Amino acid sequence: MFIEIRKAGFINKGAELMLHAAQQKLKERYPGATFVMAPTSKRSDHPYHNLVKLGFYPKASLWRYGIQWGNLANLAPRPLREMYGVVLDREVDVVIDAAGFAYSDQWGEGPCSELAQSARAWKKNGTSVILLPQALGPYASERNRKAMKTVAENVDLIFPRERVSYELLTEVVGEQPNIRQAPDFTNLIAGVLPENFDAEQNRFCIVPNCRMLDKTDQATRDAYLPFLIKCTELLLRKNARPFALVHEGKDDRALADKLSAAVGGIPVVQEKDALRIKGILGACSGTLGSRFHGLVSALSQGVPSLATGWSHKYQMLFEDYGLPEGLLEVGASDAEIERKIAWITDDRERIQAQLKERAEQLKAQSEQMWQQVFAVIDQRIDHRQARRSA
Repeated sequence: MFIEIRKAGFINKGAELMLHAAQQKLKERYPGATFVMAPTSKRSDHPYHNLVKLGFYPKASLWRYGIQWGNLANLAPRPLREMYGVVLDREVDVVIDAAGFAYSDQWGEGPCSELAQSARAWKKNGTSVILLPQALGPYASERNRKAMKTVAENVDLIFPRERVSYELLTEVVGEQPNIRQAPDFTNLIAGVLPENFDAEQNRFCIVPNCRMLDKTDQATRDAYLPFLIKCTELLLRKNARPFALVHEGKDDRALADKLSAAVGGIPVVQEKDALRIKGILGACSGTLGSRFHGLVSALSQGVPSLATGWSHKYQMLFEDYGLPEGLLEVGASDAEIERKIAWITDDRERIQAQLKERAEQLKAQSEQMWQQVFAVIDQRIDHRQARRSA
């Protein structure tokens, strides 16, 4: 059985975490499955050598100008394809989409259009398709609305990961039995604390996000770094031992370095492995973050957190964890920022206990989600076996 995991990568640590979490669960259930992923030409994403390290076979895929050029690989002789381990789209039994946040007006019309066209082809081929929990919408674009209707008609399961995403999707396609809300599924995967990480020196984690500079209005962009500086200065005064953690690439690193320089030189920690980043976040006394999966990693391990973000997914995440007061606007007054910093540091034990209780409930929901996914895949296996026996 060929299982494709798509829309997960390596430079984006949230996408990498979802990749590990999905592959781990699927391997446990289907140890004999062959895992497939489409390589890209981007060094920052998932080229061939990254796939091989995790045991993936490459799928012939190249999406350009609204056309799937990877289908040209159908013309290659089968012995040649098998020699290099290349899998055709029509050979894939199950497609697992772990996009995180792609199908929204905020990312243009390309992702929704590509998914709709692919979903029709997969349906025709008999491929089972599941969209794992992810943020969806909004859909003001008529082209995106049409595309998402096509998607809903042609895939087996769609899991909006919170209330607003569910409402934005069902407003377009209506409530359907294959659309079921479930939380972010990376809450089930364990982090790994690096041996060289100084958990005594680095206590309160600040996770910047360059998306706050290109996905927000001008006022928010201008206020973001001064906001981080102000929060860090307050944490230093409280002897909270803050440090900056680079969750993504060079743009987040640039923000972290500017923050460190502005406050006198707090440590800047950078790790390439998403599981090690989660391990670091779990060892902290608290976090102030703008990276969604950095916040999931903290909250799911009971770490008191503050967040400022650029889409509805942040508000909904904190609602799911029963901590709506953890949201903080970059334009908040000095008094409000000081009050929130005092709350997250002084009331830490109570917040931690509350988060751990809620985290267990959300983990149980993630396990239920996987059981629904397995039911679809098992049905696909049964259907294939029955067809072979006929």
